[in-house]
Amino acid sequence: MQTGAVSEQELIKKLCWKITPWLIFLLILTILDRVNIGYAALGMNKELGISMTMFGTIAGLYYVAYFVFEIPSNLILHRVGARRWIARIVVTWGIVTILTGFVRNTTELAICRFLLGAMEAGFYPGVILYFTYWFPAKHQAKVVSLLMIGSATALVVGGPIATYILSHINHMGMSGWRWIFILEGVITTLAGVITWFVMVDYPKSADFLSSDEKRWLEERIEREQKTKAGVLSVSKWGTLKNVWVWYFTLCYFGCIMGLTLLYFWMPQILKRLSSVLTDTEVGWISSIPYVCAIAAMLLIAFHSDKTKERRWHAGLSLAATVFALIGLTFTSDLLLSVVFLCFAAAGAYTYMVVFWALPTAVLGGTSAAVGIALINSIGNLGGFFGPSIYGFLADTTKSTVAGTYVMAAFVLLTCVLTVCIPRKFEQAAEEREK
Repeated sequence: MQTGAVSEQELIKKLCWKITPWLIFLLILTILDRVNIGYAALGMNKELGISMTMFGTIAGLYYVAYFVFEIPSNLILHRVGARRWIARIVVTWGIVTILTGFVRNTTELAICRFLLGAMEAGFYPGVILYFTYWFPAKHQAKVVSLLMIGSATALVVGGPIATYILSHINHMGMSGWRWIFILEGVITTLAGVITWFVMVDYPKSADFLSSDEKRWLEERIEREQKTKAGVLSVSKWGTLKNVWVWYFTLCYFGCIMGLTLLYFWMPQILKRLSSVLTDTEVGWISSIPYVCAIAAMLLIAFHSDKTKERRWHAGLSLAATVFALIGLTFTSDLLLSVVFLCFAAAGAYTYMVVFWALPTAVLGGTSAAVGIALINSIGNLGGFFGPSIYGFLADTTKSTVAGTYVMAAFVLLTCVLTVCIPRKFEQAAEEREK
């Protein structure tokens, strides 16, 4: 599309190269620091005497803190700018990650886990909000897919890296699981310092854009913000009681329930399937489902952008996750289980990409800051309830079957809710893009 002296296609390509790479790198770090507890558990649980119920609860405390601090964090970002606030987020969560490597008991581990969520709160929804400052709506699913590719990439490389550290680095009399937190935390803290110097808050401050490109982008974004206000006309705090914002929140909650099953329990699931697997081999095998997730995200998210259809792309993707989770309960074969885990990861991650194109299509300005944070914070409580319920049922029944069925039920509910989202939201986005 050509508009005046500005080529939309070339401008979006430039923004993708200038804006997204560093944010993808930061997202890789946040995912590594969030899920490394799942790999550390292979050595940590025995050393600290942690049961499955206790592990699920401690791992999920991250999401409780996320819930408490997310909306305030996103509002501060909207006020002070993404550069300084995201830099603060990254530095502080890196420091907490380092401290986790020095915990002496489950109480200190739980405190660090809660603090990690508190310090990191606002990062992911802040980045989603940040993208609405730079990218027109019809490109956002594609851009978020690039971000989510970074998330999946973190899990592709995270398993092998974490389990290598676990098995081979035991310096200064400290176990390998401690060095997972220390080494990854140091890298994150340094990245936070660099963030202060490399991010740009708004297009008007971007040296890499011409004056025509800045003008075109600002006018396009401003026009879209006005259109969004006509679809869901809510004030900043009115967002908190808007029924459709809560509907989106419920959808996100169910997806996170299923996704955290993969985040925190996959290493232990694989370890139980084959007692001959080493920790390093578990790390390599656990990366396979996320390679499949990357391929699925690219294919389906790009097709969703092309057709401008969101509900069925997201809903059917999540249906694959339901099928895969149920399939896991019928087999103890390692190869077949990995196949099911591939479908589960591909469906859940694809859903995450396409889903965010729906609420961001109808929320703008400060209502977007509150709405996106609300959806992400309460939705992420699924990351507390999911691991906690799964761990409790695993300890109670001495099997993972019951917990897996509960997760599958929540994911199925999310699938149904998503395809029932009114068509008017997609139509509003289409009208804006004409």
